Amino acid sequence: MLKPSLQLKLGQTLTMTPQLQQAIRLLQLPVLDLNAQIQDALEENIMLEMEDLPDVPRTSSESTVEIEAIKAEDSWQTRSADRSDSGWSGEGRPISDFADESGETLREHLLWQLEMEHFTPREALIGEAIVDAINDDGYLTIELDEVDACIDDEVSMEEIEAALTKVQRLDPVGVGARTLSECIILQLGQLDDDTPGLELAKRLAADHLDLIATRAHGELRRTLRASDEELHTALQLVKGCNPKPGLAVSPAAAEYVVPDVFVRKIDNRWQVEISPTGVPRLSVNQTYAKLLRGSGDHAVLRSQLQEARWLIRSLEIRNETLLKVATCIVSRQTEFLEHGDEGMKPMVLKDVAEAIGMHESTISRVTTNKYMHTPRGVFEFKYFFSSHLSSASGEDQSSTSVRAKIRKLIGAENAAKPLSDSKIANLLADEGIKVARRTVAKYRESMNIASSSERRQRPAR
Repeated sequence: MLKPSLQLKLGQTLTMTPQLQQAIRLLQLPVLDLNAQIQDALEENIMLEMEDLPDVPRTSSESTVEIEAIKAEDSWQTRSADRSDSGWSGEGRPISDFADESGETLREHLLWQLEMEHFTPREALIGEAIVDAINDDGYLTIELDEVDACIDDEVSMEEIEAALTKVQRLDPVGVGARTLSECIILQLGQLDDDTPGLELAKRLAADHLDLIATRAHGELRRTLRASDEELHTALQLVKGCNPKPGLAVSPAAAEYVVPDVFVRKIDNRWQVEISPTGVPRLSVNQTYAKLLRGSGDHAVLRSQLQEARWLIRSLEIRNETLLKVATCIVSRQTEFLEHGDEGMKPMVLKDVAEAIGMHESTISRVTTNKYMHTPRGVFEFKYFFSSHLSSASGEDQSSTSVRAKIRKLIGAENAAKPLSDSKIANLLADEGIKVARRTVAKYRESMNIASSSERRQRPAR
């Protein structure tokens, strides 16, 4: 017969208190959005007051940087065809497309679809992390193995790949692609299977965008064993795709950035400080707080007092965390501050998380839409993170450093005999950096640098 008994059990649980939830939410906000939240709180909560007024000049190079949308097209887009027969505009979009002027961002558009489509709660969680990493052009800007670091739960690569496939089916067609080739193939995949020239168009998009860029139609015909008519039909399908599908939803516009931290060299040491402008300092209105002492009445005011204290503490936590992360980044990237991109050290979220004792997901939140003002310019925190590449000396090189070296080599090349990707790989190997030719090509394309055949300057006739 069972008897009632008392047992003592020890265990650990993580409880997300309202204060912790608020601190995490504020941690993710950029300065301008945070200011808007603070302004709303000041208007709604009588117990809050502002100690000083933030001074955020729109034109000051010291505290605000205006990022203008760069509308220069890469070589494939600008050289693929003339407007008259390709349907491409000078802004990298089909002429028939009209930008959505509703004010909705691409991220909002995609997140709305996540809620409407048949995503399971777990797929939606992964999908949100993927959407957060999609830029305004519609491209996924991180590797799939980095998506896991942006999610608190453990997820498998198979789950991430499955979620990406579902995101790539959302509107606009082509969103979530990792390369221009994949973007075009996704759009071609929406056409009927019996569309004339479709299979040939997919082969062109997969393997021959470089030949399309140089208009090497003769080589394309020989390689693909296609007639002039077949090639023309396939090319029309490829050129009818949108190389920047995200801009159809969220047109590029001027973006104002307020640095969260400033980095200066003082007495030969790099020092980090929270931006003194931009975010107001809040305090509790002591006049009203004194009225509540010794009184059990005014429940609404007491609730507002508690909320005011939580907000002030959440802002303090935000500043403390920002300072910790920024200081860690600066300590690891001193060579970059001293010498530029070639001095960038490899660093991933895990490195900073372990150094300051925080979870990788927290570091991911802190580094998103947060900016650092340095003597070399204003950079997003994420700019300082890059993957590892091995070198002969045993000291890893960052992908940012390798990109800078590639850019330097190309900048110093003989214009009549430009360096091929293989030659660049060999030159890097001479410096002790192991990098494959395909990796060189990938980095070169990411910097919008044309291939050697396109860079070659032909002698004037």
